[in-house]
Amino acid sequence: MQVENPEFVDAFPEIYPDYVNVTIPVGIAPLNFNLKEDYERIDVILQGTDGEKMHLNDNEVDIDACDWEKLLEKSEGDSVTVTISVRNDGKWKQYKSFSFYVSDYPIDYGLAYRLIAPGYEVYSKMGIYQRELGSFKENAVIENTLLPGMCVNCHSANMTNPNNLSIHVRGDYGATLMKYNSQLEVLDTKTDSTISSCVYPYWHPSGNYIAYSVNDTKQAFHVVRNERIEVMDNASDVVVYNPQTHRLLMSPLLCRKESFETFPAFSADGTKLYFCSAEAQVMPENYKNVRYSLCSIDFDPTDGTFGNKVDTLISAVKLGKSISFPRPSYDGRYIMYTLSDYGNFSIWHREADLWLLDLRSGISRNLIEVNSQETESFHNWSSNSHWFVFSSRRDDGLYTRLYLASINEKGEVSKPFMLPQQNPLEYYTELLYSYNVPDFISEPIVLDLSLIHI
Repeated sequence: MQVENPEFVDAFPEIYPDYVNVTIPVGIAPLNFNLKEDYERIDVILQGTDGEKMHLNDNEVDIDACDWEKLLEKSEGDSVTVTISVRNDGKWKQYKSFSFYVSDYPIDYGLAYRLIAPGYEVYSKMGIYQRELGSFKENAVIENTLLPGMCVNCHSANMTNPNNLSIHVRGDYGATLMKYNSQLEVLDTKTDSTISSCVYPYWHPSGNYIAYSVNDTKQAFHVVRNERIEVMDNASDVVVYNPQTHRLLMSPLLCRKESFETFPAFSADGTKLYFCSAEAQVMPENYKNVRYSLCSIDFDPTDGTFGNKVDTLISAVKLGKSISFPRPSYDGRYIMYTLSDYGNFSIWHREADLWLLDLRSGISRNLIEVNSQETESFHNWSSNSHWFVFSSRRDDGLYTRLYLASINEKGEVSKPFMLPQQNPLEYYTELLYSYNVPDFISEPIVLDLSLIHI
């Protein structure tokens, strides 16, 4: 059915998700979308600058994967123009065209994340899943149906390489599942000298160490409007585990009773350990007074020793805010972190936004290009440090969805786009789980649980 004598509308079409003028990688799945209006038929033309063209005329937008891949490959470093027309009551109207910019920065194989019911009162079914970014293929890495009632969380790959992998299982039969040098182990990481089992992991770039926090964590539920859940630490420390020797490495500067230390992350060169630190408070009475600074301590990977002083990179006292989830870019240039009014578990803080610290200049800035009026929370970098993924509640204020954005050599950040789905409106309307703790993976995660060594 051809578009004939359309009425021209001087406005972009309202599509879901909002893919208008976004920057995308060559290897991304088709950006299928839904139109936020009733129509009888939709016509979509995708035009590359080199003449490559796709034309859809149907009842829905379902882009052919092979044609899409070819279009993006030929448009790399340039734009694809999208023109949308819709037919209703026998008449056509054509909207103002918009573009996708096709970046020449490649993206990794996929994403790993947790899917969990957004309430957190009960675990129900949950697990760690992986998604191929070049398609809509998703499969489970591990689900708590293996051990009903357990919580599967705190997964971490080493700089996107899942050959070194740590997954924490919490509950009556809790343990840390670790994949190291192709061997699977189940570890009881609770010791007489630590507060708890090891959680919140981050690998050293060499793969020879992994940093954890140990936390006495409590969960509470608000009775006031627009505030739902608060997760608080009564105590927390930072430790480093050596998977070769099965030893925990500790420093008195990271295990102070007068401070809460959490969310460790190694620098790109492995010579520093970043973490968040707050003055200890009486909990839960003073939970709103807990504000975390961004700190660092030197680390010598040759012998696994720590420096003799803690440096404060960003002071919570001076800022009057709280920092969580520091994630250094793998090229050593930035640290991205979440900033909220108080506390360290910002997933339910509506004011939580992403900020970026430039390690060259020491200047931090609000990432206004990607932040919204709702929660922006956990985030991580692609292997080339030119893409990042983050979780946001901007879609409906309740469920956490995943968004991707790029950053170029000048530090300019693109408009984020939602993780593509085959039929996004149907998928996200029917999905009753939130995305949680996303991380890029450079290849599929392979876990053969029959090989576990205990």
